[in-house]
Amino acid sequence: MESGPESAMLPRHRPADTTDKRLLRGAKTRQTVLRQAADIASLDGLEGVSFGRLATETGLSKAGIQTLFKTKEALQLATIDYARELFVDHVVQPARPQPHGVARLRALVDSWLAYVETPVLTGGCFWVACAAEQDSRPGPVHDALFDAKRAWLRTLERELREAVDEGEIADVDAAFAAFQIDAVLSATNTALRIGEKSAAGRARSIVASLLVTP
Repeated sequence: MESGPESAMLPRHRPADTTDKRLLRGAKTRQTVLRQAADIASLDGLEGVSFGRLATETGLSKAGIQTLFKTKEALQLATIDYARELFVDHVVQPARPQPHGVARLRALVDSWLAYVETPVLTGGCFWVACAAEQDSRPGPVHDALFDAKRAWLRTLERELREAVDEGEIADVDAAFAAFQIDAVLSATNTALRIGEKSAAGRARSIVASLLVTP
């Protein structure tokens, strides 16, 4: 993983390779739980993630899940890490082959739209679903969630600055333009959830209108 804004979106802890069967089972169980937790959070926010609900939906024991994560806050933080890894895998990595600037920016937008159109998580964008819930709740969960959000905005800003430096687009306030693009994508996620099938096409058109050639 190259350094820079995109690397900040990586999960804080990736499981180490191991051949110990007990540890492998534990890692597999952890991934199963976190996948379901991210799915729940994409629908109902991080407050909807609980040991009891995860036990019911995964068929695992509540006590076993509590043994893995200890507290609800630890579970929520691990869920954010897992969602960040999914985001990098489905949005950031697919855009990597494109050169910095407009080409990579468009690839990031396309892969973000694919991430919510598919959708990778049942409720669409994890970050949109959780942001409104956590914006007024100070603490480690709030901080982890918005650290990832800021990393995404910095990724967009970097590509916008590259595009300006290379003369691909007119001079813009990169931070403001990144905010605009993110706002359009967030609104698109909501539109897709309520059945607006043309939302992704509209989003691409709006983003294209922001990338004015010199």
